[in-house]
Formats: sequence, C-alpha cells, structure tokens
Amino acid sequence: MAFDSLADEYLGSTRMAALFDARATIAAMLEFEAALAAALAELGLIPPQAAAVIASCCAANALDIDGLKQALVHSGSAVVPLVEQLTAQVGARDADAARYVHWGSSTQDVTDSALMVQARAGLTLIAATLAAASTHLRAVVVSERHTPMVARTLAQHAGPSLFGYKAALWLDALLDAHAALVAQSRHLPLQFGGATGTLAAYGMHGRALAEIIAHRLALRPTRPWHTERSVIRRLAAELANTGQSVGKIGHDLLLLQQSEVEEVREGGAGRGGSSALPHKRNPVTAIAIVAGAGRVPGQLATVFGAYAHDHERAAGAWHAEWQALRELFVTVASMCEHLRAALDGLQVDRAALARHLAQSGGRSMAEAVTMALAPQLGRSAAQSVVKRALARGGDFAQALAAEPEVNAVLSAAELARALDPAHFVGAAPAFIDDILARCARADLAEDPP
Repeated sequence: MAFDSLADEYLGSTRMAALFDARATIAAMLEFEAALAAALAELGLIPPQAAAVIASCCAANALDIDGLKQALVHSGSAVVPLVEQLTAQVGARDADAARYVHWGSSTQDVTDSALMVQARAGLTLIAATLAAASTHLRAVVVSERHTPMVARTLAQHAGPSLFGYKAALWLDALLDAHAALVAQSRHLPLQFGGATGTLAAYGMHGRALAEIIAHRLALRPTRPWHTERSVIRRLAAELANTGQSVGKIGHDLLLLQQSEVEEVREGGAGRGGSSALPHKRNPVTAIAIVAGAGRVPGQLATVFGAYAHDHERAAGAWHAEWQALRELFVTVASMCEHLRAALDGLQVDRAALARHLAQSGGRSMAEAVTMALAPQLGRSAAQSVVKRALARGGDFAQALAAEPEVNAVLSAAELARALDPAHFVGAAPAFIDDILARCARADLAEDPP
C-alpha cells in the first residue's frame, strides 16, 4: 500500500505488500541487472569477471533505500539512482567492472522486467490462497450436496435448490480464477528494448541477449512492449476478475449471515465483536471481501485509463500504472485471504435452510406443479390453474387439490411428488459432480514457492 494505515492488516495483505515494497522492488531490479550482465558475458560482450562482480554486488543488495526514494523525486525513476549506487559499489571492488553496469539497457527495461518478476510471485501467492480456499469450499460442497434450500432470484424466494450446488458454483468460479492466474504467471514477458525499443546498443546481439535474460529470469522472451501495454492491462483485468469472483462469494456470505436469514456463519473464532452490542458477531471477513470488491474497479480503471503511452516512452501514463497495479495485487490478495478464512470452518445451518424453504407454505413449488400439469394442459393453461390456486391463499397443497384441472391431471401421489423440493432440483446433482471432478483434476498447490 502507498501509506501505512490502521486498516492495512484488515483491508490489505501484508504478505503481498511485502512482495511489492521498496526492498522487494529493488531486489527484482537487481535481479534483472545481474541477468543482463551474465547474458552479456555469455555472448562475449563484456568480460566474465565483470559480470561476476556485478552479480555479486546485486546479490548483496546493499543499496541505500532511503537515498533511492529521495533521488526518485528528482529523477522520476528509481533506476537512475539505483544504477549510480550499483556502479559505485561495483567500482569499489573492480574499477574495470564498473564500466559494464547497466550496459546498453534502459530504465523501462529494468522497471518493467522487475515488475514481471514481482507479478509472478504475487500471482503465485494469490493462486495458493485460492487453492486453500477451494479446498475448504470443496469440503462444504461434499458435506451439503444433498441439503435442500430455497433459491433466491431478484432478492425473493424462487424455487428449490441445493446448498451444495450454491457452494459448487462458488467453487467453480474459484477454479476458473486459479487456472487463469496460474496460466498468467507462466507467460509473463521480459521487457528488453533498450532506450528506444530497438536494442540498437547491442548491434546484432539484441535478440540473443533477450533470450538469455528471459531464461535467467524465467520470463517469456518477446518483442519490446514499452508503450503497447496490453501485458499490463491483461494482468490487471485478470486480477480484477479474480477479485470480483471472490467479491460475489463474499457478498453472498454477507447476505446469508443477516439476522433474518442466518443460514451460514463464517469461520474464524473470536472475530466480529461489537463495541456497543455484546450479543453481536459481525461478519467481518465477508465485510472485508465486499469492501475490497468495491475498491477493485477503481484500481482497474486507473490501469486502463493509463492507455495513452505516447510514442516510444510514456510520460505519466507509465508512472500511473505503478501504484494502481501494486494496490490491485494487495487488495485482491487480501480478499482471497479473507475468503479462505471465512470458508475454513464455515457453518451451515440446515435447520434455517429447511425453515426458509418451508416458509412459503409450498408456494416455492409453483413452477414444479406448473411443469407437472403442462404436458396435458399446456404451459399457459397450467400457469393459470396454479395462479388461481395461489390466489385462494391458505395451504397451497389444499388449494391445488380444490382445482378440478389439477385433479383431472395429477393423482394425489403425483401432486405430492410435484410439491416435494427433493424432486425439483433438476441437473444440480450432476453439476455438483462435474465441479467436484474438475476440482479433483485441478493442480491446487497451496504453498507458494
């Protein structure tokens, strides 16, 4: 995060913030400088001894961070003072080697490539958190796969469903997000174009250098993308999509924990106390997820709004990306961490689910009865019969039994079956099986390297 605040632990992710703080950014930049020097030596463009000294100084990472921050105010980039400090340190060991620091490269090569190294670590961390959340959620799906509930459409009771199916759809979204982030992390590109994107400083060796540097940094070699920022936009969009998928689950959990509903209770003992109301246990993890979902669109908009990377090097648009993308990583990571906590020990109140399903006195089965009548009466006529029964009020089953058309079409046993929620969940069990099978096939590594 840009500033230290009271809410950093709650609405941020300290683990993700550490991957993008000043020290981590400098380390990633030095990793690029070391890879550049090693690649240059491999192609015979600088002495191997010089590359070894440069790599040693990069590994030591003894740069003055506060000095870099202050110098950035005057240079507009941390790379300029970083190269100055690194050159001085290399020179203190080997004056000749100092000549080859940052040989032919550019500020943007270092900054963007370092960002890709950090992004890979960030994506891996989020993917691992999603994997853990998915594992918890899979247990909920298995446990509640046969638990009936009333579905809600447009904020009102609709027909019957299964809580296991609701949770399985959440799980499916997490599996989508996990797969997308893992794929993204494996295809992050190197940025290497030199001052103007032509690699002219390296003569005919530019493309070979890019291949070697990319291999050393475990990035994808590609043409320079200094001002063609679809790489950053795709990364931001994938993060935002993950955040909003998690946000939807958090929003559902928030609604399901309302006092009037109380169908679930999020995991996490000792959380959610009120300063004024001793009886309350507020859904603080779901609240944090929803708060993050409210911030993600603005962060994404900043990245997409910085589209105007003019000519061969942007003035301002590039700089606007830096904080927005980092904040997007931190926000989404926090949301995923809260979701993992909410799902770890999630309590499902089957009695409340059953009570709400029965609350309408059978009226939530109106569609089921309509479809049972429709083959003989036609859909429109069947709906008219059911609506007349609904208008009678009172017990829905008795109202239906008083309709001659119903008695003419359905036996008492058939009507009872049409009114049984267990017989009107359609393909939900098959969908649950599909999603559980997909989860079993997924590579859900929970521990980031």
